[in-house]
Amino acid sequence: MRASSTSPPIEKFPADRWDAVIAINLSSAFHTVRCALPAMKARGWGRIINIASAHGLVASVEKVAYVAAKHGIVGLTKVVALETARTQVTCNAICPGWVLTPLVQKQIEARAQQQGVSVEAAKESLLSEKQPSVEFVTTEQIGDMALFLCSDAAQQVRGVAWSIDGGWTAQ
Repeated sequence: MRASSTSPPIEKFPADRWDAVIAINLSSAFHTVRCALPAMKARGWGRIINIASAHGLVASVEKVAYVAAKHGIVGLTKVVALETARTQVTCNAICPGWVLTPLVQKQIEARAQQQGVSVEAAKESLLSEKQPSVEFVTTEQIGDMALFLCSDAAQQVRGVAWSIDGGWTAQ
């Protein structure tokens, strides 16, 4: 049974909701990069780190707009990396799997109620569907990955979509 936060299938997905999801999850990154890049180039150094998702690398049913937007983030990352390849500006993406956010917590609670199980059992059920580690990615882990991408060690890391997803995209 799916949590109540699933989206409708594509043929029933509202166009205005599509536009909103694309604006929030893709267009905002484009506009940010477009505005920040000239200053980075002028300074002779910069690090662009886009936050995509495991859904930027693989798809799931009933997530048409989100998956499309996150795949777009990965594509945007690659284009920017190629366009800045001869500069000291790098562009990469981090693709986390499940992170325990307030939205995800609500999904877990809804699942627990729908299935008549404990919140802990609902959490394990949710994670087991996609994330083989059955553990959430932490914000600290994402932050540490971002720190690495900003370091000198990552100077030649360009256009990469870094999975940090407990094995989700390895399947």
